[in-house]
Amino acid sequence: MHQSLIEFKETAKKIVEDFKKEISGVRANRPSAALIEEIKVIYYGNPTPLKHVGTISVLPPRELQVQFWDKEAVAPSAKAIESSALGLTPNIEGNTIRIFLPELSSERRDELAKYAKKISEEYRISLRHSRDEANKGAQAAFDEKEIGEDMKFKLKEEIQKQTEETNKLIEEVLDKKIAEIHE
Repeated sequence: MHQSLIEFKETAKKIVEDFKKEISGVRANRPSAALIEEIKVIYYGNPTPLKHVGTISVLPPRELQVQFWDKEAVAPSAKAIESSALGLTPNIEGNTIRIFLPELSSERRDELAKYAKKISEEYRISLRHSRDEANKGAQAAFDEKEIGEDMKFKLKEEIQKQTEETNKLIEEVLDKKIAEIHE
């Protein structure tokens, strides 16, 4: 395999992993620790992900709980949760914060589904840019006589095949998330 194809496959894999991570932070109708774990808390002067200052757990049916290791993290964490774009209200109980997640309205579900689609489109655009770079790498190798014309076309076919597979994976993750949102 040519270097441009190897690099493209690695990039495509990373794009899918990053997309899965980002889409997991979009609220569905059931609680998930991923919803709040990346919220940045100013902890001893440094922005720190919430998951690094306490243990996040799900309390069915619609509640999240954060148990803190250090009581100094409670107030800044509550402030960070409240000021996040999620519109959540934290309740402080000692070294613990409880967050009740209200039922999503149909309008809010539609907004979240639209937002999830927007995120997926951003990752597809990133994938297309990576595909174009890989194709340029194959063309450059051909221009420099490193590979023949047959190999160039084979590389471009493989790059396109990988692009289609990655787009399909992104679509599957998106469909699953949208179904979760509309539950």
